[in-house]
Amino acid sequence: MKNQKLFKIALTGVFAALSYVVFTFLQIKIPLPGGDATSIHLGNAVCVLGALLLGGVLGGLGGAVGMTIGDLLDPVYIIYAPKTFILKFCIGLITGIIAHKIGKVSESSDSNRVWGFTVLAAAGGLLFNVIFDPLIGYFYKIWIIGKPAAEVTLAWNIASTSINAVTSGIVSVLVYMALRPSLKRTGFFFTPKL
Repeated sequence: MKNQKLFKIALTGVFAALSYVVFTFLQIKIPLPGGDATSIHLGNAVCVLGALLLGGVLGGLGGAVGMTIGDLLDPVYIIYAPKTFILKFCIGLITGIIAHKIGKVSESSDSNRVWGFTVLAAAGGLLFNVIFDPLIGYFYKIWIIGKPAAEVTLAWNIASTSINAVTSGIVSVLVYMALRPSLKRTGFFFTPKL
């Protein structure tokens, strides 16, 4: 490919748009006490897929920008936009580190190794989110809306984040493994460093 850097930047924008659309329009929003809400969505799957295809930094950036815009345009989630940006970027970064720095999945031709590290990378990034999204959200809610609301919504946030992680992990790994051979054949497959 002639201008790979420009193409990667364009794809980062595409992943930002995809994560926004999937998070905003394909979510199941669950209203919670105190005017808060949580949701079941596959926005994290787009973030993980971006990290697997483009690397942790660009994939995480695409997912973070898209879901942060989704938060900014939703009156219920607007106060969580900074938290969303940081956490979604970290999902991509962790996924990218495990997949590309440790597992070197882009360079490997061993199908079992690629499958194993792809699953491990997706699980690592999403496990980070399962732990830190509710935890950071809890403290974020204490500082912004008061302790009682934070305690009431914590269990719901843990449950929804866990469901999102499992579904996003499955979807992102299956889509990546399905796209990988076609991207290699057409010359659109990258070897990210991170």
